[in-house]
Amino acid sequence: MSSLEHHDLLAGLVRLHILNHAAQHEIYGQWMIDELARHGYKLSPGTLYPMLHAMERKGYLFCRRAREGRTVRKLYSATEFGKAGLALARVRLRELTGGGMKAKEKARQKKSSRRSRGRAETARAVF
Repeated sequence: MSSLEHHDLLAGLVRLHILNHAAQHEIYGQWMIDELARHGYKLSPGTLYPMLHAMERKGYLFCRRAREGRTVRKLYSATEFGKAGLALARVRLRELTGGGMKAKEKARQKKSSRRSRGRAETARAVF
């Protein structure tokens, strides 16, 4: 089964990957294509650049232009709105993968343990 068969599903993960890097430092198109390729995503410029432009239009990314010699490069960074969306996505991914459930279960067990300990101390004080 190829990843092309699941393109629609994986496109959201690609956007999150882009946003994650843009929240850490400025990115540009070719660097992002190379970075995504290291993670198994094969994107062409014809796929990535419209995605970056759409993310900018929706307010997730900010773009600035920087001149390097004769070349003008577009550098993208995450906006506050983009960072908030990324934080929410991380929570949802942890829930999906069970990480959030494990943390909730640990908190519930800890709370239950405190209640049991409190009851035991109360019973000792009474007797």
